Amino acid sequence: MTAETATALPATSFRAMRLAGIGGPEMLVPVVRPLPAPGPNELLVRVAAAGVNRADLQQRIGEIPLPEGHDVPGLEVAGHVLACGPGAARFRPGDAVCALLAAGGYADHAIVPEPQAMALPPGLSLTEAAVLPEAWMTAYVNLFEHGGFRAGETVLVHGGTSGVGSALIQLVAAFGGRAIATAGGAEKCAACLGFGAARAIDHRAEDFVAVARAETGGVGVDLLMDVVGAPYLSRNLAAIRQGGRVVQIGLVRGRMAEIDLLTIMLKHAVLTGSALRHRTVAEKGRLARLMEERLWPLFAAGRLRVPLDRTYPLAEAGAALTRMEASAHIGKIVLIP
Repeated sequence: MTAETATALPATSFRAMRLAGIGGPEMLVPVVRPLPAPGPNELLVRVAAAGVNRADLQQRIGEIPLPEGHDVPGLEVAGHVLACGPGAARFRPGDAVCALLAAGGYADHAIVPEPQAMALPPGLSLTEAAVLPEAWMTAYVNLFEHGGFRAGETVLVHGGTSGVGSALIQLVAAFGGRAIATAGGAEKCAACLGFGAARAIDHRAEDFVAVARAETGGVGVDLLMDVVGAPYLSRNLAAIRQGGRVVQIGLVRGRMAEIDLLTIMLKHAVLTGSALRHRTVAEKGRLARLMEERLWPLFAAGRLRVPLDRTYPLAEAGAALTRMEASAHIGKIVLIP
């Protein structure tokens, strides 16, 4: 799409999938609304593809709320800029971008804070780029800034076939580390090896603590990235080495856990975690620039890739979340308006 065709579109309304309440897939209902104008430092983007994330599912089932004032889920999109608000100067109408959102991605148009928009990575399609912002930014900031990952370290990644998990495996391998990943079943374990894991652990048949120790000569892994949550906490601490780190990046199976704090003290362990949602636009913009600087060249060189699971039409957003809820996916699920 050129700048001329992007600005010539006569759209006065847009389609979206509204979350009508807490419940099942039927809670996502189509709506048509007036097309908004971008505000200061904002972009109006015509959405070509939108990523599906576990946070969207958590909002549908009531585990976390949508941001105040929003009723359309969706944390990441890719498409073309249609209009720029006052002060937005980096992109122009017609530019292809991908972007992180607070909400509103399940739509064919979205308002994007310009600092959170990123130029399309060279060589990637809009569909591939749509699933980069949330998963890869989460993986990057937690691996490097909160986890303190360094080349030569061994990292255990839980949920290796999720969007974040598959990104973490690739980042560890690309930056000189050794990744071990957990997944459920032979097919998903094979996918983890394909992403670059040195060892895949079938958590249905193997004890990840025992495997982590065996793979490190009885020492334990340097760093552990966990999306599971409460049931794994004590075992995560058992799987790391003396002075190792555990980074909490998801709570798929619960957030309330009880542990013996003496374990952390005696092991000199670090237990930390973070989330993107509550960061400021400026902070998200800082991370977006790091993504462009450090990761986009690796995508262009083919050293990183985007594993896509399945695409759904926007109107079938409920079915897309049902697939995620069943953990049937390998890689990212995408909505196509």
